[in-house]
Amino acid sequence: MSSLDAGFYFIEDENVPMHVGSVLVFDGPAPSYGDVIRLFVSRLDQVPRYRQKVKALPFHVGRPVWVDDDHFNILYHVRHTAVPTPGGEDQLRNLAGRIFAQKLDDKKPLWEAWLVEGLEGGRWAIISKVHHCMIDGVSGTDMLQLLLDFKKETALPEPKEWKATPTPSTLDLVVDGVRDAVVTPVQHLSALPALARNLRSFNEIVDFGKTVLSSLPSTARRLVTRAATSLNGPIGPHRRWVWARANLAEIKQIRTVAGGTVNDVILTAITRGFRDLLEKRGELTEGMVVRTMVPVSMRKADQHNELNNRVSAVLVNLPVGEANPVERLASIRAQMDDLKSSRQAAGADVITNLSNFAAPTLMALGSRTAMRFPQQILQTVTTNVPGPRIPLYMLGRPLVEMFPYVPVASTIRITVGIFSYLDKFTFGINADFDGVPDVQLLADGIRAGFDEMVALAAEATEKAEAAALAAAKPATKPAVAKPAAKPVAAKPAPKPRAVKSTAKAATNGVKPETTA
Repeated sequence: MSSLDAGFYFIEDENVPMHVGSVLVFDGPAPSYGDVIRLFVSRLDQVPRYRQKVKALPFHVGRPVWVDDDHFNILYHVRHTAVPTPGGEDQLRNLAGRIFAQKLDDKKPLWEAWLVEGLEGGRWAIISKVHHCMIDGVSGTDMLQLLLDFKKETALPEPKEWKATPTPSTLDLVVDGVRDAVVTPVQHLSALPALARNLRSFNEIVDFGKTVLSSLPSTARRLVTRAATSLNGPIGPHRRWVWARANLAEIKQIRTVAGGTVNDVILTAITRGFRDLLEKRGELTEGMVVRTMVPVSMRKADQHNELNNRVSAVLVNLPVGEANPVERLASIRAQMDDLKSSRQAAGADVITNLSNFAAPTLMALGSRTAMRFPQQILQTVTTNVPGPRIPLYMLGRPLVEMFPYVPVASTIRITVGIFSYLDKFTFGINADFDGVPDVQLLADGIRAGFDEMVALAAEATEKAEAAALAAAKPATKPAVAKPAAKPVAAKPAPKPRAVKSTAKAATNGVKPETTA
């Protein structure tokens, strides 16, 4: 078992079961329990670890080892149940929450699957849980594909006969463990010169160092920003598990207007969810953040069939104190761009791998202590696992949706898992039952976060289209001014016309009057 896998195994206790899980919902009719058993048996040869259990060494003188379970029984691991009527989402979530809250039996292979019938609409589901020490999110998707087919009609292979390999004696395992505790650190140290030879140049090392050092101020600012530490607290044995949904079309619509990546938009919607939760509690203040750990897969393309953990992580401040969703997205986008340019995910992976130098006993003690020690740095974990973009089937029935389950641990009471399948994104929000009775506010707030960004994006698009339309419309032709009328020459005033007087003969010698 690797150091990181062993760490996940060691930190488990009665209140912190460290398994990941999922709920897969299918269109009906439900298959028979016998058909599901035959499907699992036919695929087990491809995942030998599903027939193996963990054997811890006395006093943890070596890392735990995987050994075949000589009493393996598929009927114990694949179970059959049904939800009460009406078989809606609440009934399915409640059942899944109870199953996820229960620890896996560490005396047996660390996985279970439940066939669930009775869902409304004739649907059915598979609830699966696998211990984190066996598998990480990315390889977990690969494991699901062993049970899911790309074709509706697929013939099941005949199961092969399996016989358990005898378990080594405890003395042999202790000897091997002591040898491993001594030899492994030496091997890692001896590999350093080869690693140095593989580096391209001294300048590359210097550039990497400068990049990391230049990012330290922004990293320090993220860590000292006031966080919503009221979200942290002790964890009990029970869980509340709720979910939310989004689709790729609306995320693309937001990105087209506001920019950023799919993850940036998703984290912004989650920020709205935590903002609503804190606001309802009366604990929201301006400038407050919720600090989340975002796991990053370090798995290469040729490592997807390896059943172990190859993850690193970065820390991101979700700006819950910011009222403007556009500013929230801009803040998250700037942080993610800074983290990518500084290559902090790779740096975190190097730090994680340093645990290979620790003696297993100290590592066990360190893992348990770290997860129990009260800390206020992180408030949540947010992990996004990309799934297939093509339809999948199980025993000829189409997969409709799948919801993820991510464990809570230490003082982190809330985790958010995201699955993508076809053109849908589903959010599984896991919370401590007693510490987060209002977790549904978070789920509703995530959905509200997408709604408000879609509305803003539509408004911005409408304004941009109106502006483009106005710019493309030809300008109104100016009216042609009529030429000024030529002045009409004034006619000369008519000459006074003389009044012709007629002299008439005077009568009786008197001269008549004249008029001018």
